[in-house]
Amino acid sequence: MRIGVIGAGAIGGTIAALLDRGGHQVDVTARGEHLAAIRRGGLRLSGAWGEHTAHVQSSESLQHQPELVFLCTKAQDAPAALSAHRQLLDEIPVVIVQNGLTGLETASTLLPNSDCVGALALYAASFLSPGQITVTTAGSTYIGAGDGEAGVPAIYAADVLGAVMPATATSNFIGAQWTKLIVNQVNAMPAITGLSAQETLSSAVLVPIITASMREAVRTGFASGIRYGSIQGLSNGLLRAFVVAPASLAQQLPRLIGRRMGSTPNPGSTLQSIRRGQPSEIDYLNGAVVEAATRLGREAPVNAALVELVHEVERTGAFLGRAAVAERMQRG
Repeated sequence: MRIGVIGAGAIGGTIAALLDRGGHQVDVTARGEHLAAIRRGGLRLSGAWGEHTAHVQSSESLQHQPELVFLCTKAQDAPAALSAHRQLLDEIPVVIVQNGLTGLETASTLLPNSDCVGALALYAASFLSPGQITVTTAGSTYIGAGDGEAGVPAIYAADVLGAVMPATATSNFIGAQWTKLIVNQVNAMPAITGLSAQETLSSAVLVPIITASMREAVRTGFASGIRYGSIQGLSNGLLRAFVVAPASLAQQLPRLIGRRMGSTPNPGSTLQSIRRGQPSEIDYLNGAVVEAATRLGREAPVNAALVELVHEVERTGAFLGRAAVAERMQRG
């Protein structure tokens, strides 16, 4: 099958390499040194799912119409990428693999004739050098749309992807998106400090802040009428208990997330963007919580403060130490 992957970064590069290893004809989009490296020596995958060099068709935009497409750009780049490929993507299945809450809605609006479904990648991968992707923690990909049962397009995409990596069609995709948004709360602190996710999640100074941001996010979801999906060991019931537990007990949840990441340092996608000098997705992660709270006439001060700190690091290039972060958050 001819499959397109728009955005061959950490997540898209993993998908592209594994689909190539599975025998598909894969076309990818990339830019700059990454594109040059792929053309020169292939897309090199290593880590949890083994090693493979994928010799894929690569360009800044897809050159041929595929039978199935995975859109794996950063959330802020998705509208432009979809608009640029609108003609090629018309009337074919499109899988939106993206953080945040708005990707599927955006795609469905821009591609009204296509079967658009969303996907949540729950594995961790690093893209820190051109042409090289490393899977640091294995995990599943969940595919679906809406808050009901998974439809035929989601099942089809999950069957194709599931043949080369763990993937499943899921019901209550909106609830699963919110659960993933809670997991993604661990991304801000590495971006602010320059530390790995595991280091921040085991820090006595930082974990109370991460816990507070997670609890604020969970409460915002419940206030929005969300029934959280069950992924990565989290569930609606567990998250309801998480927001009412004493703070010291609640801290065990982010600590557990850190332990499940394993020993390979996980920088998180937000820190990876900063290290590459690219805008991060923070406005679609912690920023999505702030936006949802605002729609309800509420506030999300912890998440708002974390967004501001990430943007400060983006502007200045200077990471903050643990004590400085705690002081800044206390100041509000």
